[in-house]
Amino acid sequence: MAPNSKLHCFLLLFPLLNLCSSSTATSPPTPNPTVYEILPKYGLPSGLLPDSVTNYTLSEDGKFEVTLEKPCYIEFDYTVYYEKKISGKLSIGSITDLKGIQVQRLFFLWFDVDEIRVDLPPSDSIYFTVGIINKKLDVDQFLTVRSCKDKAVSLRQVVQFHILPPESEADFGESTMKTLGRVFDDIPMLVTE
Repeated sequence: MAPNSKLHCFLLLFPLLNLCSSSTATSPPTPNPTVYEILPKYGLPSGLLPDSVTNYTLSEDGKFEVTLEKPCYIEFDYTVYYEKKISGKLSIGSITDLKGIQVQRLFFLWFDVDEIRVDLPPSDSIYFTVGIINKKLDVDQFLTVRSCKDKAVSLRQVVQFHILPPESEADFGESTMKTLGRVFDDIPMLVTE
């Protein structure tokens, strides 16, 4: 009778043992890293994206998509426009096939940023490819995640505010743009450095 009672006790305790072992073995799920934590793992500064990221996906082959709360602008050495959806391919030291980021040059012209890369091993520079042109900038301005602005200041707003009196707004047109175009003809576009 003693062996039977031992078996009976074991059968009663087995579910309890199983519960105890499963509760100690199960740990809370680890949260997914933020996009700002992912970028430095690839050697890129976390401040390449604004603070308004709501979601991102990253596949094993490096393809990613980032969703922002809304389109916005950030002032670096240049004004940068971020669309609501940004996509590309992330690899160590670079983002290629980039879509959804534009840079403003000459106050009113916007150009797509196609690629972002850094030196390996890291240096003080970061490189942006816009078409066939490369621009080298100081990486320090991209180390801090910045807040977005709803809009950028356009050349027309600057000219109207600082140069033209309100009654001259109607005169701001084709002739003014031609004059401004001649002034800016001598300013070089993005230069490879």
